[in-house]
Order: sequence, then structure tokens, then C-alpha cells
Amino acid sequence: MKNLTRVPPIRIRPLVDLPPNPDGEWVLYWMTAFRRPHWNFALDRAIEIAAEQDKPLVILEAVRQHYRWASDRFHRFLIDGMLDNHDAFQKGPVLYHPYLEPKPGKGHGLAEALASRATVVVSDDFPCFFHPTLYSRIVARYPTRVELVDSNGVLPMRSADRTFTVAHSYRRFMQKTIPNHWHEFPQENPFRNRKLRRLESLPSSVTRRWPATDLEPYRNRSASLRQFSIDHEVPISDCVGGTREATKRLTRFLELRLPNYEQDRNEPDCEGGSSGLSAHLHFGHISPHQIFQSLLLSAGWDESRVSKPNGKMNGFWNIDASGEAFLDQLLTWREIGFNLCSREPHYDRYESLPDWAQKTLREHAKDKRPWVYSLEQLEQAATHDPLWNAAQRQLVREGRMHNYLRMLWGKKILHWTRSPEESLEVMIQLNNKYALDGRDPNSYSGIFWVLGRYDRAWGPEREVFGKIRYMTSESTANKWHVKKYLERYASTPESNR
Repeated sequence: MKNLTRVPPIRIRPLVDLPPNPDGEWVLYWMTAFRRPHWNFALDRAIEIAAEQDKPLVILEAVRQHYRWASDRFHRFLIDGMLDNHDAFQKGPVLYHPYLEPKPGKGHGLAEALASRATVVVSDDFPCFFHPTLYSRIVARYPTRVELVDSNGVLPMRSADRTFTVAHSYRRFMQKTIPNHWHEFPQENPFRNRKLRRLESLPSSVTRRWPATDLEPYRNRSASLRQFSIDHEVPISDCVGGTREATKRLTRFLELRLPNYEQDRNEPDCEGGSSGLSAHLHFGHISPHQIFQSLLLSAGWDESRVSKPNGKMNGFWNIDASGEAFLDQLLTWREIGFNLCSREPHYDRYESLPDWAQKTLREHAKDKRPWVYSLEQLEQAATHDPLWNAAQRQLVREGRMHNYLRMLWGKKILHWTRSPEESLEVMIQLNNKYALDGRDPNSYSGIFWVLGRYDRAWGPEREVFGKIRYMTSESTANKWHVKKYLERYASTPESNR
């Protein structure tokens, strides 16, 4: 495995396919999804263009106020990352412009103003949340060349020519395809051996209207966010964002947690069973390439150990079972979500479910529910089920949920709402409002898996579920240790704020 000097063309998508602006003053990298200063193909591409054109590189990282589900929790996590980026880019030959929109709408026009004076605009090709709508607006408004760059996964999103519907077939595809890409890595140190012209400041016409945000006060994580028109009822999580924290978590995971990952990740009583990296992956604070390479290096892996593709979870990489299990989560279950979201524009709609799942849910839509709870009752963890309530409290309190219990959480929402369509709305609302790793292809994979996506028909056929896979709190408690988990999240979320 080695770094390339150029970004693979399969990862570059011209959004506005015009020649570079000959009158442009700089190359603009508009950082929207891959919010990190290294292991980032989009940053690499912007550096390539700036070097080739002998132009300065301007990096814009902005956070507006009216993104959906905007809250103290997400703003704080984004600010953590901006502080790390500020410190990293200070050492490089670039101009970094961090911008926290001070009032709703105040940031309107900033990206356009910088783009209008750029030779080329580079941005992040992310297939989910607000990004597809943003791209459609760019096409309509930007009179300069715009390139989107895919730095989402170890496999490029466009390496597949079809949408995969089950994990086995995607896993087999990944195993066949990944040897063509495991030498294609973004730069760990993108400015090494690069000489770029440095722009000392932006024009006053830009800085007067959109001054760079002074991030220093936010080095204190208790700094108030009340000045922002966002949801202050969703509190800041103890989970710290940013590339430095993500790298520390990766190191701790590989050294301390990975050896027991296969078993511990499913144990609710085991607090340290997972990598703890899903939120950092979602916000772009760590790259899957960095995780992939670090794990294989720690395992002493080399290419001679790889087996023939077989679509199985174990035995392809020929490392220990926990390492294989984690790579399956990273390379199969995470990236199959990017495959679907990048190819299916209605990935978040009920109608995107497999035909068999829609059919069986329709046939059982009028079945009597044992309990019916409103969105408010579910949000407040006010159900009869202590284990489900504990999982919901963890989500509200910490912005995350235990791996195995997240599946149970969704299955019971299906069981306790008036219709499968309503269950989907509830899962999306609760997950995206509270989960740090929500609003993400991987997150939507988990939500829709509850309703049959990437799964098969199961028997016996049951009320409400039909042929959808069935789960209960009782069977979960019999299978895994939950006593300590129940104690940890026994009280109401409000008493822990």
C-alpha cells in the first residue's frame, strides 16, 4: 500500500464542466463533508490543481444555521473539527477561512463570492443529507468549473455499475474489486514536497461581509452556543470531534479493543466494545483509508495473504477473526450504503424498500399492535420496555447507541407504531435529531434494514412484521449481558442533562 501523487479519475466528477476561469485568482476548496486536513482525496485534488496552475489555494469551511436538525450537539462537534483544521492549515501554504454563520442567512453568497474569483472550485462528493440539493444549486449558479471528489470509502462509489441489494453480493464485489484500489490512497501529508503560492488575505469585499470566525473562544467546550438559532434542547455530547480525537480513538481501538471486537461489540454491558469512530467518519474527521491501512499494518498484513473472493465475512484477508469482523463493517456494511445512496435519489423514502418487504408489510399493516406509542412518548423513553427505554436514553444523552441495541430499537418502533410508514418517519426523526452519526448512508442502511433492506424474508410469518426479521427485548437479554447497561441508562434523560 502506497500513496499516489494524483487523484484517481474515477473519484473526480465534473459538476459544472467548464474550462478553468482564466481570470481566476485562486483555487477554491469548499470543504463540506471531508472535514480533515489529510487522507482526503478532495484536498489532494485541490492541491494538484493549485500547483499545476501556480495559484494560491483557499479552503472554505462553513457551518450554516438552518441545516435540518441543527443543534448544539452537531454544531459543537463541527467546531471541534474546525479547531483542528485551523491548527493544521496554519502550518501549510493555504488560506483557511472558517465561517460559523452568526445569524440565519448571513452566510448566503459567501461560497459564490469566492467561487466567482476562482479558477476552479473543488468540493466533496457526498451522496446524502443536504449535499445533493446543494449540488443542484451549484449547477444553476456557478459560472466556473466545479469538480466533486469522492473520498467517502476505500472503494470509489463509481466502481460499481449497479445497486446492490444484499450484503453477500456486495461483499463478493468488494473482494473482487478492492485489489484494483488498495494502492490508491489519499495523501497522509498532502503538503509534503508541494510548493504553493500563498494568499495572505482575502479581498476586503469578502472579509467585511463574511469575516473569518475567531475560533479561539471555542477551545473551551463549555463556550455558549446560544447566539446561534439552533436547537438548544439537544445538548452537547461528551464525544469530542476533530481529527486529533479521531486518531487517538483509532489508536486506542487497535491497541486495546480490536483483539476482542468480534465478541465485545455485541455486548451491551461492554462499554468499550466498538471503535467509537462512526461519528468521526460521518463528519469527515477521519478517513476510512486511514482506518483500513492502520488496521492492516497493525496486523502485519501483506497482499500475499489475501484469498479468492467468496463473499464470506471471514477468510478473505486472513487476519484474526476480530480484524476480519471489523473490516467487514468498514468495507461491506458501511460502503454498501454509499453504493445505494449514490445511485438511488430516493434512498430515504419508504418506496425504496425491496418489493418483498413492502408486500409483506402491506399485508400486515392493519394487524393489531400490542402497544402504540406516539413520537413524543418514544422520544421521552416512556414505553413499558426497560431495555428499549435504556437504548433511547443513551441516544438522547450521548448521541450514540449500542451496536446491537440499535437494531432492537428499530424493530420495536416498527412493532409499536400505527404503520410501517410511520415507523420509518419516527426512526429517521429520532436518529437524525440525536445521533452524531445520523444523516449518513451508513445510518440509513441501519434504519432501512429494520424494514427489510439488505435482508431476506424470514419465517414464521408474524403479526405486524410479516416476513420481516423479528427481534424482542427478551431474546436480546437472554443472548447478551444487559444488567449493567440497564443500570447505566435507568434514569430519565432530563435528569442527566
